[in-house]
Amino acid sequence: MTTLTAFVVVVALVALERLAEMVVSTRNAAWSMARGGVESGRGHYPVMVLLHTGFLVAMLLEAFWRRPDVPPALAWSMLAVVVAAQALRWWCIATLGRRWNTRVIIVPGLAPVRSGPYRWFRHPNYVAVVAEGVALPLVHGCWITALLFTVANAFLLRTRIRVEDEALATLPPDSEHRPDQAHA
Repeated sequence: MTTLTAFVVVVALVALERLAEMVVSTRNAAWSMARGGVESGRGHYPVMVLLHTGFLVAMLLEAFWRRPDVPPALAWSMLAVVVAAQALRWWCIATLGRRWNTRVIIVPGLAPVRSGPYRWFRHPNYVAVVAEGVALPLVHGCWITALLFTVANAFLLRTRIRVEDEALATLPPDSEHRPDQAHA
């Protein structure tokens, strides 16, 4: 198997992981809405979907167009970062349970989750997104995609985190953690 073929397989696996996320997200969003959930940030959501979809396509196009020589140390170290980012992302999903989705939906009256990775970071999923945004393209030396996605994602995250923080501010302060509490 060539390194380019291996990269295509890795990107395809990440794309499948994204589809799994969307299934979980759709189910969880419906759960939140059935409990009176309020969605914020609808305007930026299509931009986020387009950016993240374009990210996967762009790195493949760059890989086929540039056909870079990739030092094995770079490829393997970046793959390790990608795997760690996926682990962090799924730790976030598992911690939030039914409350996790790709939209900003808050169920009024429920305190924010402060367990799992949320003990240390306010937005740990975005740490995973940023790490993956740099590392995944660099698995095959696609530095142009890594750079452009990182810059575009920084602008998007500025909006996304502001919207999410405003929504979370409407929740009551932490009391005791219950597994059915809402969080975007």
